[in-house]
Amino acid sequence: MTVEFLDDYPEPITSAQRAYQASLKLGLTKGADRSRAVLAMAQALERSFDDILEANTLDLEASREMAVPELILDWLKLTPTRLETTVDILQRLGELSDPLRRVRNADYQLEDSQSYSQLMPLGVIAFIYEAFPDLGAIAAGFCIKTGNTLILKGSTEASHSNAAIADVLQNAIAEVGLPSGCVELITAEHGASVRDLVIQDQYVNLVIPYGRSSLVQQVMRQSTCPVLKSAMGNCYLYWSLNSSLEMVRWMIIDSHQSEPDPVNAIEKVLIHRQALPSSLAVLWNSLKEKGFEIKGDAELVEAFPQLHLAKENEWGNAYLTRTVAFKLVDSLEGAIAWINEYSSGHADCIMTESYQESRQFALGVNSASTYINASPRFSRNPSRGDSVFLGMSNQKGHRRGFISLETLTTVKHIVQGNGRF
Repeated sequence: MTVEFLDDYPEPITSAQRAYQASLKLGLTKGADRSRAVLAMAQALERSFDDILEANTLDLEASREMAVPELILDWLKLTPTRLETTVDILQRLGELSDPLRRVRNADYQLEDSQSYSQLMPLGVIAFIYEAFPDLGAIAAGFCIKTGNTLILKGSTEASHSNAAIADVLQNAIAEVGLPSGCVELITAEHGASVRDLVIQDQYVNLVIPYGRSSLVQQVMRQSTCPVLKSAMGNCYLYWSLNSSLEMVRWMIIDSHQSEPDPVNAIEKVLIHRQALPSSLAVLWNSLKEKGFEIKGDAELVEAFPQLHLAKENEWGNAYLTRTVAFKLVDSLEGAIAWINEYSSGHADCIMTESYQESRQFALGVNSASTYINASPRFSRNPSRGDSVFLGMSNQKGHRRGFISLETLTTVKHIVQGNGRF
């Protein structure tokens, strides 16, 4: 495909065209060169902390003047610690083995030939994100490592921060000799720019929206490109009768510790109707001391007037704050049915000492991941294992669960014949 660049094209279209042309070259580069580029990006970011933080200060000041919600301000705020975490993730990505060209056996075999498959880049990925300027750099590391080019479209609130980070990344990529267009930033701030980007299916191979549910749903409605839905918050915990109050308390608190985006935070807790009222009061008081707001269903509020009432529309929506709502259920089966209807579907938990209950929950809950007697706390850069994660997906389409390097690849089948016919 030959692409002609026209000056009067909207920015999303020209960015998509440049990214597409760059992807044709980047997909053929050696793994060592891509890793070198990711490490160069990490080093360049580390040298540019002052410039990036100065740009971020401009965004924060403008956002406060526009009365941007505190939640978005927290997502927007960059600190040396958050930038150091970003650098650490890029360095680890650069040091991981090349996720491409891995050869696998293929189930499909022809007579007098040998078939195999291997992982290949998707091509062009568009990352549409709300605040979180540091995530643009992390997404760039994921894409360069997997041989994909990236188009960044951030929110208005983070415009200065996003531009500063993109400039650093683009310069680092150019210095190591990768093609220009590997990382594109769309600066147009009107709403049409998102729509213009997500309909470029002739160039863009995958769109990843990251932020509140409203953003994800907007992209899903408008896109003609494949979309990898991300999910955040509204994770459920079922508190079985035969389980530890202290363990439940720890699971809830720990799940909220990831920052700035506690992706797998437990926001809803289902309690067996026969739970001891004294245990509930102890748990709630303990959570309030940690700064949580506690809500309950109508039945709990009637028994405990100190609770705030959780409205019907809250059970299916994420709070994205330190808020936890509690609800009574009659059984494990009832809890599973409620979770399958109202949970975000990416991470749900059970606290139980019954193996039978744990298996029934793990198999019955229709979520990407289930946690049994364990905190669902999300970490992009876990200390164990050899993977780094961009986020969580709750869909059953392209990929489900943790968004890893392999998520940004596709499979190519190769059939090697012996020349007979």
